[in-house]
Amino acid sequence: MKLNRRHFIGTAAAASATLSAPMVMGASHGKPRVVVVGGGAGGATAARYIAKDSKGEVDVTLIEPTRRYYTCFFSNLYLGGIKTYDDLGHSYGTLASEYGINVVHDYAVGVDRDAKTVALAGGESVPYDKLILSPGIDFVEGSVPGWDITAQNAMPHAYKGGSQTELLKAQIMAMPQGGTYVMVAPPNPYRCPPGPYERISMVAHYLKANNPTAKIIIADPKEKFSKQGLFEEGWNSHYPGMITRIGPDFGGENTSVSVADMTVDIDGEVIKADVVNVIPGMMAGKIAHSAAVTDGNWAPVNAADMSTKADPDIYVLGDSSQQGDMPKSGFSANSQAKVCANAVRGALTGSKVFPARFSNTCWSLIDTNDGVKVGATYEATEEKIAKVNGFISQTGEDAGLRQATYEESEVWYTAITEDMFG
Repeated sequence: MKLNRRHFIGTAAAASATLSAPMVMGASHGKPRVVVVGGGAGGATAARYIAKDSKGEVDVTLIEPTRRYYTCFFSNLYLGGIKTYDDLGHSYGTLASEYGINVVHDYAVGVDRDAKTVALAGGESVPYDKLILSPGIDFVEGSVPGWDITAQNAMPHAYKGGSQTELLKAQIMAMPQGGTYVMVAPPNPYRCPPGPYERISMVAHYLKANNPTAKIIIADPKEKFSKQGLFEEGWNSHYPGMITRIGPDFGGENTSVSVADMTVDIDGEVIKADVVNVIPGMMAGKIAHSAAVTDGNWAPVNAADMSTKADPDIYVLGDSSQQGDMPKSGFSANSQAKVCANAVRGALTGSKVFPARFSNTCWSLIDTNDGVKVGATYEATEEKIAKVNGFISQTGEDAGLRQATYEESEVWYTAITEDMFG
């Protein structure tokens, strides 16, 4: 499946087409109120589509602490020197000025489901009729012995866009010649299944040009990973001898770190490292737990509209949701947001609700113009979001096809960020 910008935006528009109808909720306080927490691929998209397609019938508030959003997707290309940091940054100004969304830069710290309010760190309380949570991921405490969030400056995770990505890039650039970079890879399930391995590719791309005798070690608790054959083919071709992956058969699941010593212990073998990139186990963002809509890890949702199993007026998108077969990716969150926006708008205004359809593609760059991808289409069933069909790049593809795949990913990035931020 070849993607272009017009197809991406056009499909989004078709999925969210509306038929105007009288307002059916919110009469006691004027317009119905939607509050969206989290301004990433899920939250920003949902806020924009509800505001745009309701044509002023719904009051939309977007709560996001950062004034400039840096995407986690494509951040690996910044590490590899393919993109600049500014390439990843996006403003919320258009959502406010052109779509009338009330953008509140603050932290959401609690949800009162009975009163239907969201508490902010600044002390304010924001009422809602429908609440959409898209807070991304947080980390499971103790998932990597020796590491907690207070160690993220010494051993960055860089699995949330922004300053952590800058920090990891600076550490890689400061590595001594012949130094060692160690990644502690996360257990399933986690954000962006091919993400750690694209990161390895992009770190290797940088080191090959600037520090060619450096070594990369991956301590991996998983037996296999997304696009494994494609990545390993690429590593052997582009970075021979540089990358070593230690899987569970060789102790990769038994890993701990010492922040004070900058060491990684892999099943009893202690490795002194110059850069340690710890990507811990993951769970839903904290606000989903505060709203009591999770099972302790993720938020179970209904496939037809992304509403939570715990509360029909709260919806969870993207990484934080437990929805079935879709991977935790920016594309998935964006796709889920359009389905959710259509359903929420229908519930609040009586507009037509279309059957839920979802899609996802995950692109990865292995080396200059060597792009690969995996993706699928999905439908809503009673039990889950279920995969209908899928596709994946093949080993041995010619250079022209791999370059076209990378160029397709560039088109997608432009299209999704326009879809998110207007």
